[in-house]
Amino acid sequence: MQTALADFIRDTAAGREADRILRACVHCGFCTATCPTYQLLGDELDGPRGRIYQIKQVLEGAPANATVRGHLDRCLTCRSCETTCPSGVDYHRLLDIGREAVETQARRPFFERTLRRLLIEVMAYRKRFAPLLRISQSLRPLLPASLRQGIPPAAPKCAPIPARPTHRRVLMLDGCVQPGLAPQINHALEDMLSRLGIAVVHTPRAGCCGALPHHLSDAERARAMARQNIDAWWPAIEEGADALLVTASGCGAHVRDYAHLLADDATYSDKARRIVELARDPVELFEEAPLEQLPLQPRSVRVAVHTPCTLQHALKLNGRIEGILTRLGYELCAVHEGHLCCGSAGTYSMLQPNLSSRLRSRKLQALTTDHPDIIVSANIGCLVHLAGGDNVPVKHWLNLLADDLAA
Repeated sequence: MQTALADFIRDTAAGREADRILRACVHCGFCTATCPTYQLLGDELDGPRGRIYQIKQVLEGAPANATVRGHLDRCLTCRSCETTCPSGVDYHRLLDIGREAVETQARRPFFERTLRRLLIEVMAYRKRFAPLLRISQSLRPLLPASLRQGIPPAAPKCAPIPARPTHRRVLMLDGCVQPGLAPQINHALEDMLSRLGIAVVHTPRAGCCGALPHHLSDAERARAMARQNIDAWWPAIEEGADALLVTASGCGAHVRDYAHLLADDATYSDKARRIVELARDPVELFEEAPLEQLPLQPRSVRVAVHTPCTLQHALKLNGRIEGILTRLGYELCAVHEGHLCCGSAGTYSMLQPNLSSRLRSRKLQALTTDHPDIIVSANIGCLVHLAGGDNVPVKHWLNLLADDLAA
């Protein structure tokens, strides 16, 4: 694809990156076959190829408007198109650049700006989010079904983990909403690691990975959060922690982008690259760990695995959870349309509720065709979203294992 970028971006780092990505696209259209919004809406402008063309026009000087912004907003950033693309188009980076340019030129209405700001100010800070969540959960029985469905029940309390001998230390991202919504996820991982002789170093000063503000067009706050996390983790890294585990694949995908986000930061760029080197999804660690040493007694249940978009398209770990569960003796169900997004996508379910609900219904149908007893996922947003739409229990795959551990 030929380009002629406008003066406002041509000689910038973002402009050079956008130019490289645009020139890689051959407009073959393979991406449309796996794009969730194109599958639902059938509109070329709501597929990757159409969005790339709209971004190209804006970067070449065409005025951005609310219509263009709407098409970009409807993208889930699931990155399924990147897996499909034969030319290796780095679509999600181009989308970030395009959204920032459009956001600057086409100012949102007051209500939209306020809502997006509120989502960041509440959800990205666990000390704000957790108390509000607890209040809403206490009121849950009094609410009508339509509102009650959007509030997950209170999480069970986690039992203390016994002290055990360890020979290795790792870090773990706590995140922003997960400690309030499902603290049992990280607790399950820490308990299993402890049984394998691996200690978790806790870093209370670390917080949101930055994905939430990043996808709501607050890139500077996302970079500030990345710097804060690096500062919190760095002493433990210097003392020998040899991995950073992230149990939410959405957060894990964003942490893997730290080197790119802070590439122009002389103080943090080298540290960010080191963080990316250490970042691991639990599935990567467990593939190498002697899990057979765990006192695991798999139940006779049929399990459907939902692989989040971030795990399969961003982290490239598709099929790996299934491999571990099969190795441990679980019976897996067939899952259809595994490549399509469930519709959660961070705050997408709140900002695009209609599309999100339709995608959830389609995903649940694909997950339950083979009649599973339980659905497991690897991302907190997907887990909560899917749990709100069907009677089949949904939990993190780590909790499936933890529940089957002997005391």
